[in-house]
Amino acid sequence: MMTDFLRAAIELMCLLPAMLLACLPVKGHLRMPPARLAAIMALLILFLSCAGGAVSCFFHAETHWLLFPAAAVMGIFYVRMLKTTRWKSVSVFLAVCGVFSCLGSSAIAVNSMLRPSEPALPLSLRGALLWFAMCCLSVLAVWYPATHASRRLLEDESFAQTWYVFWIVPILFIGLNLSLIPKNPDILGQGRLRQLYLLLSLAFLFLLLLFYLLFYLMASSLNRNDRLRQENQLLSMQQARYDSLQSAIEQTRHARHDMRHHFHILQGFAAQGNWESLSAYLDEVQGRIPNSDLGLCKNTAVDSVAGYFAMRYREQGIPVTFVLNLPQQLPIPESELCSVLSNLLENAMEAGLRTAPERRQTTVKACLHSSHMVLLSVENAYDGKVREKDGVFLSSKRPGEGVGLQAVRHAAEKNGGYVRFHYGNGVFTANVMLRGEA
Repeated sequence: MMTDFLRAAIELMCLLPAMLLACLPVKGHLRMPPARLAAIMALLILFLSCAGGAVSCFFHAETHWLLFPAAAVMGIFYVRMLKTTRWKSVSVFLAVCGVFSCLGSSAIAVNSMLRPSEPALPLSLRGALLWFAMCCLSVLAVWYPATHASRRLLEDESFAQTWYVFWIVPILFIGLNLSLIPKNPDILGQGRLRQLYLLLSLAFLFLLLLFYLLFYLMASSLNRNDRLRQENQLLSMQQARYDSLQSAIEQTRHARHDMRHHFHILQGFAAQGNWESLSAYLDEVQGRIPNSDLGLCKNTAVDSVAGYFAMRYREQGIPVTFVLNLPQQLPIPESELCSVLSNLLENAMEAGLRTAPERRQTTVKACLHSSHMVLLSVENAYDGKVREKDGVFLSSKRPGEGVGLQAVRHAAEKNGGYVRFHYGNGVFTANVMLRGEA
C-alpha cells in the first residue's frame, strides 16, 4: 500500500516542474515575491500529491485521471497570481500541460518496456520516478527558450490576435494523448505495440513543439507589424499636427501683417461714432483669427497625438478641452502613453458622434505624479446605454470586450498601474495611472 501511495504521489508531483516551467516566461508579471510564491506553490502541490496518493491508494483510482482536478486547481492559482491578460496566462499554462501530457504517454510506453510481463498501467514506482525525471529534464531543456524567446513574446505590448486561438493546440494534443492511453493495459504486450506507442508519443511531442515554434514566429511577426502600424500612425499624427501648426502660423503671420490696416479702419469708425459698423467689423476680424491649438503639451509625441485629435474633433463638431501638464521627458515610454491616449480619444469621439450636438463635450487632463507615474483622465458625454458585463465594457461594434479598452487596461496594469471607468448621468470617465520603473 505504501508503494501505491508513493507511486501516485510522485506522479502528481510532476505538477512541480510543470508550474516551474509555466512561471519562467512570466517572472516579471508575478503578483507576489518569487520566494513567497515558490513556498506557497510547493506546499499546495505537496498537499495535492498526498491527497491524490491517498485517494489512489484507498479507492484504486487511476492517477492520470486525478491529474485533471489537481491541474485545474494549479491552473486557477497560476492565473490568479499573474498580472498578464487571462488569454496569455491560460495559454501558457495549457501549453505546459500539452508538453507534459506527451511526456506522460512516453512514460507509459517506457514503463511497459521496463516490465514487459506486467500491464503498462498503472505506472510502477520506477515508472513514476522516470516520468518525474523526464519532466525535470524537459524543464532544463527549454529553460533558455522559456526565459528569453517566450518571455519577450509575453512582454510584448502588442496583443497578437493569435492568443485567442492558441489554446486549441495544446487542448487538441492533450486529447490525442488521452486517446492513446490503452483501455486494456495488457494490449501493449502484443507484438511491437510498445515501440509504436513510444514512437507515436514522441511524434506528438515533436509536432506540438513544432506548432509552438510556428506560433512564436507568427505572433512575433504580427506584433512587429502592429508596432510598425502604431509607429506609422504616430508619424501620420505628427505630420498632420505639423501641417496644422504650419497653417496656424501662416494665418497668424497674415493677421499680424494686416493688423495695422485694421487699426486704421477701427480708428475711422470710432472717429465717426459709427459704433454699429465698428462692432460688426470687430466680429468679422475676430472670425478670421486662427483658433488652432498651439503647444498643447511640452512632450512632442503627446502633443502630436493631442493636436491630431483636436483637429479631428473640430471637424466632427465635438468641443474638446486639453489640460496636459506633462514635461518633455516622461517616466514611461512615449509610445505607451500615446497608445492609451489615442484609444481613449478614439472611443470618446465615437461616443460623441452618437450624442446630441448640444451635449457633446470632451475633457482631457494629464499630469505627472511623483517621479514615475502619469495620471490621465478622459471625460466625455454620451447618449444611450453603456454595455458592461462582469466589470468588462463590451464593444459597440463587435461581440466581446472593446479592443481599445483592452489595450488600455493591459498597458495600465503592466507595471502595477490601474484603470478605472465610471459612468452615469450621461458622462463617461476613464481614469488611468501609468507607472514607470522607479
